[in-house]
Amino acid sequence: MRGETRVGLEKRLAQKMILVDESHSRMVKEQMDKNKKIYFFCGIQVIIYLIFLLVLLFCWNRQSLEIGSKTYVISSGMVAVMTQNIGAGRPGVAYQARQLGLAFNAVVGILMSAFLALCSGSILRVVSIAPALLEPAETYLRIVGGACFLNALIPIFASYLRVFGYTKQSLFASIVGNVINFILNAVFLFVMHWGVMGVATATVISRIVNLIMVAAMGAVLIKAKQSPERMPSRQILGQIIKIGFPSACETALYNVAMTLVVRFMNQMDTNGMNVTARSYTMQIANFSYCIGAALAQANAIMAGWRIGAKEFEECDRGTRKAALYGVITSACFSITFALTGRYLVHIFTDDPQMISLVVKLLIVDVFLEFGRVTNLVYGQALKTSGDAVFPVIMGAIFMYLCAVGGTYFFGIRLGLLAVGAYIALASDECARAVGMMLRWRSGKWKNKRLVE
Repeated sequence: MRGETRVGLEKRLAQKMILVDESHSRMVKEQMDKNKKIYFFCGIQVIIYLIFLLVLLFCWNRQSLEIGSKTYVISSGMVAVMTQNIGAGRPGVAYQARQLGLAFNAVVGILMSAFLALCSGSILRVVSIAPALLEPAETYLRIVGGACFLNALIPIFASYLRVFGYTKQSLFASIVGNVINFILNAVFLFVMHWGVMGVATATVISRIVNLIMVAAMGAVLIKAKQSPERMPSRQILGQIIKIGFPSACETALYNVAMTLVVRFMNQMDTNGMNVTARSYTMQIANFSYCIGAALAQANAIMAGWRIGAKEFEECDRGTRKAALYGVITSACFSITFALTGRYLVHIFTDDPQMISLVVKLLIVDVFLEFGRVTNLVYGQALKTSGDAVFPVIMGAIFMYLCAVGGTYFFGIRLGLLAVGAYIALASDECARAVGMMLRWRSGKWKNKRLVE
């Protein structure tokens, strides 16, 4: 009996161990499934960020970096050349400029696409991506990066539509592309279970649709190709680079300056409160910023038309009026945000200390927006007129003297922390705004005209 009892106990013990092992295996499997989902979404975010950085290789303006507007280096010069020639009654040259910009971006885009598609794994290892993210990240980068030439072509066709006054059409194409991307993401993820490959495929398809729409609308609505006016291609390309290269330098200067500002802000505390407060403030203030950016871009196109037509007084009045409207609009928005900030910040956090800090930053942001919208309107108008070097010089001086140096002095030395950093940023924008306004009012931009 004792032997049988011992055998029975051993059997029961063995059965319990098997059950425990099975239960443990199920738990491990469930955890692995959860981890896969976490890795999947983390991988998507990481690679989207990497793709965004690579897209910025084409970018020229600050809006692109702050709110994601996809305007490219070659496009900035192309817009100036096209608008002035349209105003001068030479749409054929505008078409020529588009073709040159298209060819340039296509070559660079195809080279980048090949590089990303063939070297995706090596790129990810260089940036030290987590091993758990490597496989999905490589899949996403190979597909989306391999099609990044689309990112180089879309803004060329979109800019072509806008400079001829067809602004709604490019917006409609962008909206349709984003809606298709959203729908296909849901289908590929939750219906077809394609995972990362599905997300990447949806992104590429939406961009193809966007490209086809802006290209087709440009071909149907704009007949500039039929106009006989032509110029030497080398001369047009030189004009495009003359505007685009300084704009790219300004973007590079701005990025480095903001990196230094954030670095100083990281030194202000150990828990990242000041940097987080800046992030919350920027999210709220971007609504005000978008209005100024839109006015600046619209005025830049109209300024180009008027400069090409030698209507300098109309151009001057229009730019001043756009700056005034921008200041009034941004003032209304920023003051409203400052007054209601205590309620708005609850969207992000319920921490009383964080709410108090963000409200203070929103108050300082009122003055920052005054300077920023003025800087945007006059700066864009100067670039479109052909006076693209002056904004770079202003940026090189005041971004580092006021924004970077001021953040260190006010934020760290005087102990004002994030509030001091925002005072520095506001002083930078206001100082450059005064410089841009004085430069515009001096009338020197009239001699920078690209069209003879």
